[in-house]
Order: sequence, then C-alpha cells, then structure tokens
Amino acid sequence: MSRQIIATANAPAAIGTYSQAVASSGKTVYLSGQIGLDPVTMQLADGFEAQAVQVFENLKAVAEASGGSLADAVKVNIFMTDLSNFAKVNEIMARYFSEPYPARAAVGVASLPRGAVVEADAVLVLG
Repeated sequence: MSRQIIATANAPAAIGTYSQAVASSGKTVYLSGQIGLDPVTMQLADGFEAQAVQVFENLKAVAEASGGSLADAVKVNIFMTDLSNFAKVNEIMARYFSEPYPARAAVGVASLPRGAVVEADAVLVLG
C-alpha cells in the first residue's frame, strides 16, 4: 500500500502526533479532524458559527492540498460540544457541499482540543 502525507500552510499545523491528511494508494484521502483554528495565528475563531466556518475552510485547504476538493468527500464526521447547533452546522455545510452530499455523522462530545466547540474530519475519493 502506498501512502502519501498531505500538508499545507493554508490550514493549521498539526498540534499532535498526526498528519493533516494521508492519501492511500493515490485515490482515498483521509483528512484529520480540524477545529476552528486560524492557520496564521493558530487562535480559535470566536463563537460556534465562526469556528464552524473555519473548520470547513481548513478542511477545504487540506482537500485542495491533496489535489482534490470538498466535492470529492464521501464521508464527513462532525463533533460538537452542543448538539443544539445541529441546524447551524447544516446551514454552514450547505455553503461548502452540494448534492449529492457526502455521508455524515454528527456527534455530541463533552470536549474538544483547545476548548473548540466543533471539529470535523472527512474522507475523500479522488478521480
């Protein structure tokens, strides 16, 4: 199995023992979870909506660094510290994805890294 590490300065640098994304056999790309960190300042955006937008901007940047785009997403996982933001996530996702939408899970969690309120990861299939 071939494995290619994907990295871009247009998304926050990894803050742990992981890569921004890994391409497997050239077609499947696994994007690591992104929180609402600004890639330049490495500071969290303020509030749920701003963090969610930054999460998808970060995923978009990593997807593009892999040679793909969010249109190649087949699966998205979203983690929120407050599931009452579910409708807002749907609204924000509609800015980044069009039909047919990828498969998705939205999960309520007790906490996220750095005090973030939302995180998402994705799986892309290129070509």
